[in-house]
Amino acid sequence: MKFFAADKPGRRRAAVALVATIVAAAVFQLSPSVPPSKPLPIAPLATAAPLRIADSLVQRVDTLRRGETVVELLERGGLSQPETRSLLSAAEGLDARRLPAGMGVILRSPAGDSMPSEIVFYLSQERTLYLKRTSQGWVADEKRIAWQLDTVVVSGTIRSSLYAAMDSAQGAWLTRPARSDLAWTLADVYEYRIDMSRELRVGDTFKVLFELSTAPGGLVRVGDVLAARFEFSGASVEAIRYEKSGGRAEFFDQDGKSLRMAFLRAPLAFRRISSVFGMRRHPVLGVRRAHKGTDYAAASGTPIRSVGEGTVIFTGRKGGYGNAVEVRHRNGYVTRYGHMRGFAKGVRRGSHVGIGQTIGYVGMTGLASGPHLHFEVLVNGAQRDPRRALASKTGLPIPVADRAKFDQLRAAYIAILDSDVKVVAVR
Repeated sequence: MKFFAADKPGRRRAAVALVATIVAAAVFQLSPSVPPSKPLPIAPLATAAPLRIADSLVQRVDTLRRGETVVELLERGGLSQPETRSLLSAAEGLDARRLPAGMGVILRSPAGDSMPSEIVFYLSQERTLYLKRTSQGWVADEKRIAWQLDTVVVSGTIRSSLYAAMDSAQGAWLTRPARSDLAWTLADVYEYRIDMSRELRVGDTFKVLFELSTAPGGLVRVGDVLAARFEFSGASVEAIRYEKSGGRAEFFDQDGKSLRMAFLRAPLAFRRISSVFGMRRHPVLGVRRAHKGTDYAAASGTPIRSVGEGTVIFTGRKGGYGNAVEVRHRNGYVTRYGHMRGFAKGVRRGSHVGIGQTIGYVGMTGLASGPHLHFEVLVNGAQRDPRRALASKTGLPIPVADRAKFDQLRAAYIAILDSDVKVVAVR
């Protein structure tokens, strides 16, 4: 699975150049599977089945579930209540009240015995707590995690959604939370160019080159995306991570234009579209009428963000829109957000908002059959299809002084993405 090691940003470019010449890639083909889950902070490498690590021990990996206590996790792992109390008494570095959901745990048991004799808690991305059962009881030892940094290529084809494609990686090399994390990261990279919830089509493809950190025992952590390519709706858009002077990283396309533009493509970071621009049957009124915007179905309370920098020109009740906010942007653009549950603090008429700033929260006020956001774009007072209106703004080009270095780095990354060498590996 390893592609190449790159311990520091300075060595990364040299490693990329070397790898580009030999074009050796670890590429994994993905296909659709189950719906996405919210990314968890850390998780072990494999969760489906026990992994035999020695003739005498069988290793199981697990995670602390949302709303679960560490006692419940340990009892599920085979510890009796007395053993659990003894272990927690020995684990002085373990604060049971502050453990995050998604914390990785490894349990090792003698073959044929369900009672673990060794347990490893991944307390954070840098610390582990190792406990071993002895004849005198449990003994604890806290250690630093020694991460190994590799760079990996993943490719996939859209059958239903980006999350479904990313979630069905073959083999046990990447956990479901890590795959979800990678999907969210990739969506963030392209959030100025592609609305992942409504612009992807069956048959669209992607490739992504990213850093993957692995710790002893199987813990994995998705790092920076270095390069990617999306083939969607007949277009190809690359994303090349480039660090300009000052160390600030930004993504540029194949033409050297920044992926960061005047507007985000969607007003929700956690987005799932339920209706598109055009004619439809109104879910409350029950009649056909022009639906001059886009509905994003989301849980009540989901933060709504302004898709661009501007000035708030309206907040309050607005007929069938319910609680609504309108933001005026440059060049005659106004964006409207409806059915809100409430407004963000400080958002009022005359206030300035930045791109991506939270302006309110998803609700179902006004003519709404369920919690969702109704989003509109008006250009010079006329309602326009948000998909087309927000796609008309291009990013700034890379500085002339950086162009040669950018072209060199892009060539190396693209050589890796275009490699036909494919290795499917299972630990």
